[in-house]
Amino acid sequence: MTASDDFPITIFHNPKCGTSRNVVAMVEAAGYVPTVVEYLKAGWTREQLLDLSTRSGLSPRQMLREKGTPAEELGLLAEGVTDETILAAMVEHPILVNRPIVVTPRGAALARPSEKVLDLLERKPTSFTKEDGEVVKL
Repeated sequence: MTASDDFPITIFHNPKCGTSRNVVAMVEAAGYVPTVVEYLKAGWTREQLLDLSTRSGLSPRQMLREKGTPAEELGLLAEGVTDETILAAMVEHPILVNRPIVVTPRGAALARPSEKVLDLLERKPTSFTKEDGEVVKL
């Protein structure tokens, strides 16, 4: 089965992130070939982020990554910062979007921890061990 078949999967991925790498590997271990979007290279559009926010049920603030990003220095962590301000910053600085975000016909979610991706799949891998050696209970 491939990503373009009956169950398309898109993973917005950062290859430097262990959680993101585990999600891609878990999806592949389940027999899928996902479309992997390296969003740090591809960037984001406001419309794309709004769509992901709506589909995942997460506000732009909930999609905001604080650790290892310029979120604090950009003033995005202060109370009262609007979703529009956060979205504009995410478009300008793609690293501000938490990852990995996974979209399947079952919905969209921020797959943190990586096991959350299993809820979005029709089938699960028979077994899976994360990069760090942790065995995932399926």
